[in-house]
Amino acid sequence: MKNYLLLLIPVFFITLSSNAQKDNKKNKKDLELITVNPDKELVGEYFNRWSIEAEFGQAKGSKPYADGYYANNPGKFFGGLAINHFGIGARYMFSPKFGVKSNLNVDNLQEQNNSGSLPFQMRHIQLSGEGVTNLTRLFDIQNQAGRFGLLFHFGFQVSRMTPLITTSVGYSNKGKSEWNGGIVAGLAPQFRIFKNVSLFADVTINSNVRQHFNWDGSDSDSKNNLTGSLFRTSLGISVALGKGKIHGDWAIIQDKNDKRLDSLNNKIGEIEELMNDSDKDGVPDYLDAEQNSIAGVAVDTKGRMVDKNSNGVPDELEKYVNNTISNNNTATTAAATEGAVLQLINDGYIAAYFDTGKSMPNAASASNIGFILNFLKNNPNKSVDITGYADEIGRTDYNQKLASDRAQAVKTILAKAGIAESRLNILSNGEDDSVDKKSDWARRLVRKTIFKVK
Repeated sequence: MKNYLLLLIPVFFITLSSNAQKDNKKNKKDLELITVNPDKELVGEYFNRWSIEAEFGQAKGSKPYADGYYANNPGKFFGGLAINHFGIGARYMFSPKFGVKSNLNVDNLQEQNNSGSLPFQMRHIQLSGEGVTNLTRLFDIQNQAGRFGLLFHFGFQVSRMTPLITTSVGYSNKGKSEWNGGIVAGLAPQFRIFKNVSLFADVTINSNVRQHFNWDGSDSDSKNNLTGSLFRTSLGISVALGKGKIHGDWAIIQDKNDKRLDSLNNKIGEIEELMNDSDKDGVPDYLDAEQNSIAGVAVDTKGRMVDKNSNGVPDELEKYVNNTISNNNTATTAAATEGAVLQLINDGYIAAYFDTGKSMPNAASASNIGFILNFLKNNPNKSVDITGYADEIGRTDYNQKLASDRAQAVKTILAKAGIAESRLNILSNGEDDSVDKKSDWARRLVRKTIFKVK
């Protein structure tokens, strides 16, 4: 019988391992594991499968006993502390829900104080192999449970009973040992105290299906196998091993479909951002080569203000001026046009824009710099102040220099295009704090140089 019981344990593990590996392969296909603590803190991508455990507490053999013997009293051991059980173990989780563990337990059983029991002392050494279920994961309540958890374990055990004293009624089993086997089951509430360390309490029931010694060390009167019962209550500590920054029992599962939905939502958000139209010209920003066109002015398919005669003045603006002022008064028309252009420039409608941390204007600003170039060429008696700005991100001294560098870069472009440097005066206004610095789009509007004609 003993040999059969010993054979059951490897069979149990092989069967459990095979099923768990099948589940694990399915999990790898259907699930992605991300280790996040219950407070939603992202802590890594690894799932800690291994953990080691140590525990101590009380163990009591409840039956069988010979006449005159009663359940042991743990208070007899270790300086009066109610401790007569020690255990160590290792656990491996195939998935966040299911795993296996093995425990080595040592129990010292002794008679109860002042109970009238005859004296006895029994050493009980046990090796168990069990399946483990994370119940908080199984019932999908890990978010509500927070740092708390609950494990259930069930499996087979092999144990050896050895009486340590000769009983007062003359039993002579001292030093003899008997091998037993049976089942073991328990429930373990746990609480995570650090990211990879948790405390647990464990209540375990052991049942021997083959036992000939009573717990007091005497031989049973029965010729048949006994069913022995042992109860344990213990406290312990569990330490997770692995690359993950949090204990595997608190890893949160995200279904792959949810991950796809999150990815799709992110893509929709990106599309919505691309479809923004900052200058309200009807051309989305991702297609708009000139994202600061004047409101109401006609643009082409790339968002550029239409200027068919290439005189630096948008056709729509020229048309407005021509319709407003008499065509018979050429001087008046020219003056009005020049005045409108000056207002556009001096009011900041014509500006050069920059990417974050860059001192060279972006490609979309080429037409605006060309506007200033054409104006200065057509008005050789005019000069212009070029004022640089930066957003609030970064150190103030850095932004002051960056704003100055931006103004200098635009001056250099105009100078190389044929405008005398004496007509170009650079200024730096440093940071522009007029917009919400948390808004990316708002900050784009203040990373600029503006112009003022003199």
